[in-house]
Amino acid sequence: MRVASGRTARLIYTWEARLRAGLPFAFIALAAVSASTLPLAGAEAAPAKPESKAAAKAEYVGSETCQTCHEDIFKAFQKNPHAVVDAGKRKKQWEGKACESCHGPGSKHAESTEKADIIQPAKIRPAEADRNCLGCHLNQVTQVGRVQSGHAHNQVACVSCHSIHAQKENPAAGRSRAAELNSQCASCHPSVWAQFQRPYKHKLPEGMMSCVDCHNPHGSFLPKSVAMSTGNEPGCLKCHGNKRGPFTFDHVPVQMEGCGACHLPHGSANPKMLTRHEVRNLCLECHSNVARPAAPVSNGLGGIPPAIHDLRSPRYQNCTTCHQKIHGSYVSRGLLR
Repeated sequence: MRVASGRTARLIYTWEARLRAGLPFAFIALAAVSASTLPLAGAEAAPAKPESKAAAKAEYVGSETCQTCHEDIFKAFQKNPHAVVDAGKRKKQWEGKACESCHGPGSKHAESTEKADIIQPAKIRPAEADRNCLGCHLNQVTQVGRVQSGHAHNQVACVSCHSIHAQKENPAAGRSRAAELNSQCASCHPSVWAQFQRPYKHKLPEGMMSCVDCHNPHGSFLPKSVAMSTGNEPGCLKCHGNKRGPFTFDHVPVQMEGCGACHLPHGSANPKMLTRHEVRNLCLECHSNVARPAAPVSNGLGGIPPAIHDLRSPRYQNCTTCHQKIHGSYVSRGLLR
């Protein structure tokens, strides 16, 4: 006989000790259970039970089926701009199935009435909700730059601002459509709305303008979702067309940095919404008394020539008295006229 190894001997000794300690019945019961679960030698394995038939794939059932339980939503939807989808005026494949164009096939949900059996755009991931909306709204003018939009980057879905089921109603009594839009934007941007309470600002609190007059909430190729006007120009020029140009002599910051180089468009405590109270202090941010490394320090103020003004004299303390065309000039290199 082959001598058992040291580990095997220890295991045998352990079981013998447990049997002597009064555990034979537990061992015998365990052995009986193990034997009952093992197939007999030579016996054929029992055939596996056939798998249950896979659940049928959800199918489209039409908007009338949805109306059975969602009567109030269905009636309100008839006054909604998306009602044209149900009429098949935009895409024939969704005729009579407007509900399912956003919520997916509804046969399972109609049978079970479970929320898990239907797509709920407001509760799925924002990227999936956007993909759902862009299935119809892709390549429209308002969607230009959607990927670059701050809303998209911050996971703000279309349904966060748009109520798809709500019927098209007139604004509340005493409020314009601009005021309604501003109220909606301010709910997420309170710090920006606070800037409009300053004395010099655009007329948003009065309801004469709205945020979307300057910004494209769906995205823009310009920073901060600034809307574009007449092609690829900043939206400011839609109202301030006299500043458009092109000028023979440009003021470089206007072309390189835009209106925000000198103005606070949301509101300022300074006249003309300037970033500084005094015009000369604003001009000196660029035309300051900074020595040029390649040239000796001159007696005049400003590192950008001609820098010949002595700002101690009152005649030089208001730059725009002489430099009237600071946005650009057709005839004067010094923007004098």
